[in-house]
Amino acid sequence: MTDAEALDDRPATRYDLDRPLPLHRLVHHPDGDEVTVGRPDTDSYGIFPPDGAELVRRLEQGMTPRDAVAWYRSAYHESVDIDDVIAALDELGFVRSPDEPAAAPLGPVRWRRLGAAVFSAPAMVLYAAVVVWAVLAAARRPDLVPSYRNVFFTDYYTVIQAALFVAAVPQLLLHEAFHALAGRRLGLRSRLSVGRRLYFIVLETSLDGLVAVPRRKRYLPIVAGMLVDVVVMAALTIAADLTRVPGGALSGAGRFCLAFAFAVLLRILWQFSFYLRTDLYVLVATALGCVDLHTTAKRLLSNRVNGLLGRARRYDESDWHPVDRRVARWYSWLIVAGYTLSLVTFALAVTPILWGMVTGVLGRFTEGGATWPELLDSLVFSGFVLSQLAVLGWLSIRDRRRGERRLRHVIA
Repeated sequence: MTDAEALDDRPATRYDLDRPLPLHRLVHHPDGDEVTVGRPDTDSYGIFPPDGAELVRRLEQGMTPRDAVAWYRSAYHESVDIDDVIAALDELGFVRSPDEPAAAPLGPVRWRRLGAAVFSAPAMVLYAAVVVWAVLAAARRPDLVPSYRNVFFTDYYTVIQAALFVAAVPQLLLHEAFHALAGRRLGLRSRLSVGRRLYFIVLETSLDGLVAVPRRKRYLPIVAGMLVDVVVMAALTIAADLTRVPGGALSGAGRFCLAFAFAVLLRILWQFSFYLRTDLYVLVATALGCVDLHTTAKRLLSNRVNGLLGRARRYDESDWHPVDRRVARWYSWLIVAGYTLSLVTFALAVTPILWGMVTGVLGRFTEGGATWPELLDSLVFSGFVLSQLAVLGWLSIRDRRRGERRLRHVIA
């Protein structure tokens, strides 16, 4: 059967094979052996093989689906299921309905000039100078070296929790702002959301359009958050050193700076848990050319476990992206080691702080002799901790419900 006969025998669809397919304005970005095609106005992107991307380009140029099938057969000496192609384009939101107007060209991205200034060469030199200054200061003054003991800058636990929480909000926003500005410097839009990673509540900046820029330009937006974290930690160390009281002891403000610097350090170390899809995970996946490494690695690990238990594989590995499948062979083991490492880090770095606070609170209630301000401090501190656990629980339930809704949608 010829391609023309197969098209004539196809079931009726809402697209006329003899009329040009109405498509939105698309961008094409070659990346190695693949081409990213997408709509910048909705940040919807798909990865196509070169021949598939060229077929989409022909459809964009006004070639009818029937003529596109004939062209593909002539150019590649193979048949193509045009219905599957159109269905994929429709799912990505590339196809316009008959009464839908073409998307208007995007206007200029806000804060682009600010992004260019923040990541200019003079700014980078300034950031490096601040970090070097802090390292030299810590080398001269051992009390500036990060330690969990720095967190206890006051005897009032509520003050510690509240002060670090209030200070963390602008720092987290600054972290995400650097991601966004690094992207806007390239003309990319961004959006901010709240999420969860293991036992951490996190803010997340989405830069979906990053897949449509050359790979070498993606690295700075990915690591920009960590860059500002390091600079903030260095600046806090310098501030603690410059605010010493006569005699050389740390001032109250200096002790708070070091407490906050240690909290920032924990978040920097957490970024190395790239198996939790942190910034460094995205950096590794981008550098290796992966598409969905985390999902592939988890599924490969599931297949391995099922194999050890004598059960059938749950996932078909032939459908995975070849780069993801190759990298996942060693990366999947890092998922197991990574979660273990995160829990060990929590036990060694965070548990001593929590233990000191909890035993202090219980001691005030059980041993007697505590003043009313100390008892009030313990009550407020307990409520603050419980509220944090409640927020974490709510985010966990929200994520699970979203997953269930997506599953029901797929099944339906």
